[in-house]
Amino acid sequence: MAERFAFYGVAGNLISYLIKELHQPTSTAVQNVNTWVGVSTIFPLLGAFIADSFVGRFKTIVVSCVIFLLGTVLLTLSVSVIPSHSRKAMFFLSLYIISVGEGGHRPCVQTFAADQFDEDSPEKRKEKSSFFNWWYLAVVAAATAATLLVIYLQDNIGWIWGFGVVAAVLAVALAIFFLGIRKYRKEGPVGSPLTRVAQVFVAAARKWRVDETRNENDEVYYGDKPCGAGEDGQPTARNLVRTNHFRGKVPMVGLPTPTHSQWEGEGLPERRLLGGLGTSPNLSRATPEVELVGFLPSLAA
Repeated sequence: MAERFAFYGVAGNLISYLIKELHQPTSTAVQNVNTWVGVSTIFPLLGAFIADSFVGRFKTIVVSCVIFLLGTVLLTLSVSVIPSHSRKAMFFLSLYIISVGEGGHRPCVQTFAADQFDEDSPEKRKEKSSFFNWWYLAVVAAATAATLLVIYLQDNIGWIWGFGVVAAVLAVALAIFFLGIRKYRKEGPVGSPLTRVAQVFVAAARKWRVDETRNENDEVYYGDKPCGAGEDGQPTARNLVRTNHFRGKVPMVGLPTPTHSQWEGEGLPERRLLGGLGTSPNLSRATPEVELVGFLPSLAA
């Protein structure tokens, strides 16, 4: 939740800072923001690979949270005490440090939360389902709060306050996370996912002409080991039950998310929201999140 608050707090009004404070042309600012968002989207692939193959989810989360916090602190310093001639370099360095922290935290935190529930217990499975409903509600609420609060602080009080709030929220969240460090269930690395993908192709090639895979019988060999803990203490794969109930297409309705360039402050007139209070056009990005915050509790109940 704090990670989403921090990321949206930084990204929501980033293009305005580049144009108004660093005096970049609009095209250059849009390119820089899109590049940073793209890097922040790709890094989780690397973070997930490192967590699964080498260090495990818990250690990855701890290290990435510290890196994320360091990036937000440096970002706050870059808009306040850093001299003007070094401000631009420090600002972009801080942004990409945040990307590294995002890359480790984002792919691991939800899976780590799922590790805390025992899949063999029906009661725990129900609790996990409810937990993730509220989890998504909290994530949407955090993104909404960041879009409203942080951008307002940046536009009306100062950039140091906007980025400072982001760093403070992350620091508090990290401290709370460390309070339960002895009670968490910590799963170790489960091996490289690339190895498993390669094994699938190798097995498919070897069994290309096996007759048992061509007949209409449902006889499938699942291996000699039952589901449960493996030799290394890690849970083994579970068998998926075959079903014919989900062959139809399920329609998905998504809310459109404008790009950063669509919310450029100089290209849109100032809007009057919140009872006539003058606010940035970027605040209108919160509209889909506000709708979801009002709708999701009915699903989580």
